[in-house]
Amino acid sequence: MTQQHSAETAQAARPAPLAPATVPEAVTSAAAERPDWWRDAVIYQVYPRSFADSDGDGMGDLEGIRTRLPYLRDLGVDAVWLSPFYASPQADAGYDVADYRAVDPMFGNLLDADALIRDAHELGLRIIVDIVPNHSSDQHEWFKRALAEGPGSALRERYHFRPGKGKHGELPPNDWESIFGGPAWTRVTEPDGRPGEWYLHLFAPEQPDFDWDHPAVADEFRSILRFWLDMGVDGFRIDVAHGLVKAPGLPDLGSHDQVKLLGNDVMPFFDQEGVHAIYRQWRTVLDEYAGHRIFVAEAWTPTIERTAHYVRPDELHQAFNFQYLSTHWDAAELREVIDRTLDAMRPVGAPATWVLSNHDVTRHTTRFGNPPGLGTQLRLPGDRALGLRRARAATLLMLALPGSAYVYQGEELGLPDVTDLPDEVRQDPAYFRGAGQDGFRDGCRVPIPWTRTGSSYGFGEGGSWLPQPSDWAELSVEAQTGAPGSTLELYRTALAVRRARPDLGAGDAVEWLDAPEGVLAFRRGDFVCVANTTGEPVKVPAYGRVLLATGEVSVTGEQAEVPADTTVWWTRA
Repeated sequence: MTQQHSAETAQAARPAPLAPATVPEAVTSAAAERPDWWRDAVIYQVYPRSFADSDGDGMGDLEGIRTRLPYLRDLGVDAVWLSPFYASPQADAGYDVADYRAVDPMFGNLLDADALIRDAHELGLRIIVDIVPNHSSDQHEWFKRALAEGPGSALRERYHFRPGKGKHGELPPNDWESIFGGPAWTRVTEPDGRPGEWYLHLFAPEQPDFDWDHPAVADEFRSILRFWLDMGVDGFRIDVAHGLVKAPGLPDLGSHDQVKLLGNDVMPFFDQEGVHAIYRQWRTVLDEYAGHRIFVAEAWTPTIERTAHYVRPDELHQAFNFQYLSTHWDAAELREVIDRTLDAMRPVGAPATWVLSNHDVTRHTTRFGNPPGLGTQLRLPGDRALGLRRARAATLLMLALPGSAYVYQGEELGLPDVTDLPDEVRQDPAYFRGAGQDGFRDGCRVPIPWTRTGSSYGFGEGGSWLPQPSDWAELSVEAQTGAPGSTLELYRTALAVRRARPDLGAGDAVEWLDAPEGVLAFRRGDFVCVANTTGEPVKVPAYGRVLLATGEVSVTGEQAEVPADTTVWWTRA
């Protein structure tokens, strides 16, 4: 059984009608041509298998994405980031790549990729693709040859093959654990049938880690970058950007909570100084190409200050702000992480990035509907109406901050996590490992609804690879388009206002204003953002004309009442 909730619950947090989401064409064109477009860009993440299915096989594909590009243009985003669509056995939803220069047949082919990139550019959208340099699939030609050729093979030097410990090599080479749970080592059977060496995989056993000390690995990835740059992509999101280099000698870690992606511990397999030399080399490749292309790092580091090292002027352009993503809906916590982020990025001249959801964590509509402290992966539906109200307010806060913002597909519809998927349909490898990450990432990956009717709400004619909840008809694009106060129209209007006011994403600071406890208020020129994170209405000064709000704001003279869990944009212009 999937979740059963009424349409009334889904609509509970809707405020009064919003202003029309229109932006002059000249504003759109100018934004698309700016050389520093990425500094304040709104980038939309597409998870290809769950966005749109063109051939009715139940799985999203590149052609499906291409047909929906006008929707993304009209939503008002600047760029589209595509999660992996490369040739892959799909042991980890495409993050196990067998061929970095080929499209997996489930998604289409290279001609489909070319058509998608060309159409996006014609619509004024940029395309950013995932690149996965920490590990390959165990079906990658290099790894298959390494196994077949046995100990001493030159191909084994491109991965981390080691003899085991113990009298007969029966123990792993060190005590590292996989992010997905269990040992980070798997022992191979050699060509002669005997138990042999072990290989390192920080993730699933089907994802052996590359050894970046080997020059062939660096050469290969520079070639892969050029292949896709020649195809016309506008940048790369670097998966596990913090993990490529391991500490010399692969030392034991001892008693640490190794399986957490984000924490305060320094790990010998994450955030090593050697990664920065790699990215300086990559930057020289990118700078050979015209068109203002970018790198975005998925870098889980102990602190925001460490994250800033990845975006120094000669390295990458952006790095995801996971500390912000994991912050509770709490004014004091939010202000602290906002200040720390801006302070960390300012010395290196990089823009801050802000993100609330992605394909690896519980959607923020569900996180914010549960008590704090449950983490970014959980299996509780929580208070749906409360979660949606807070999520909408958090989005308007995020879009008012200086820097670049990331939107995960479906959040503009207010989609919750699907927390009651049957075990038999789950595909997250962390779920089957039984440890490590909680293993419930499938809940945020359920295909999004486009229409009120159909076997998959317009996702595709053949159903969907993960079952959708029965109440998603009223959360669909069709149901919300033009609907006063809908979450989709809130996003469209907010992005239109942001694009028409370039000062919103510009700069590297905010001016904090005095506000009641539990309320954030900051000024940026003639613009003021007020976010009430409390569960009660609060009174604040009326800072001018209300541009946009996630709830009904009552203004009386020079004072305004802001409802619980509501964000307001004001302007004096």
